[in-house]
Amino acid sequence: MLSALMRNLRAIGTGALCLAAASAAQADNYPSRNITLVLPFAAGSGTDTTTRLISQHLSQALGVGIVIENKAGANGMIAATYVARAAPDGYTLLVTTNTTHSANPYLLKSLTYDPVKDFTPIARTGDLPFMLVIHPEVPAKTVGELIAYGKANPGKLSYASGSSSAIVSGATFAHNAGLDLLHVPYKSSPPALNDVMGGRVSMMFVDILTGLPHVQGNALRALAVTTKDRSSLVPNLPSMQEAGVPDFDISSWQGYFGPAGMPKEIVTRLNAEIRKIVEKPEIKAQLATLGMDAFSGTPEQLGTFVNEQLVLWEKLIREAGIEKQ
Repeated sequence: MLSALMRNLRAIGTGALCLAAASAAQADNYPSRNITLVLPFAAGSGTDTTTRLISQHLSQALGVGIVIENKAGANGMIAATYVARAAPDGYTLLVTTNTTHSANPYLLKSLTYDPVKDFTPIARTGDLPFMLVIHPEVPAKTVGELIAYGKANPGKLSYASGSSSAIVSGATFAHNAGLDLLHVPYKSSPPALNDVMGGRVSMMFVDILTGLPHVQGNALRALAVTTKDRSSLVPNLPSMQEAGVPDFDISSWQGYFGPAGMPKEIVTRLNAEIRKIVEKPEIKAQLATLGMDAFSGTPEQLGTFVNEQLVLWEKLIREAGIEKQ
């Protein structure tokens, strides 16, 4: 009986060594085929545009093709669930924001993934500040004037959203300014912005990359940024707090994740290459022109950051009085 037990233990040990060897061999050969980057937002969104720029350089660094797959809808849950259930081999990754990994647990009643347990953090790539834009026919040139108009015309103003940042920003604005605003949700920012430009919705909180070209073309009027202080990307715009809305500090972040259980060697390789790209001065400058404040860090730092952001966004959503849908 004892000898049988010893044989079983040796077999288990041999199996573990074989699995470890296979994992190491997989990491040594990585990557050997195309990598798919899954995005929770539609083409033309801020995350999509910045990811396409970074992916060009990542493809060159890794020597394989990078495929961008947009899986918009359900507030990013479709894309996040898809990657969470993929093989943890480094060939299917999620490029996402606080929508899926900070806000959704407090916005959605039924979540089909866990933002911590179901993912392997790889690298943070930066922040995408948001700004408040309105249709030019809305009679307001400042946030103060917009609040005054909204209070004089309760129920007349509406706000579109194509992400959690837009949902929470709009609800926080309505709550903190004491306004009655109608929320009009969309699958992603581009179609939401189209309806604001068409005058079907009054306003929207949108990432600078997506909204700025339309502001410059006079199709929209920008009033403020959502961060606590002014953004160097649009220094002429005041912050919401500066414009008179108290306790307003909301920003969207961006990062790369894989399914849970990815080999450490593959995570280290991806992190190193992404950080090299993001930290190159010329690429940081390019991303800045796209409305992104680019920077990075270690996988461990991203994991810690996600946990901190879950606490922050739970507070933001609770204080804005947003109920789970």
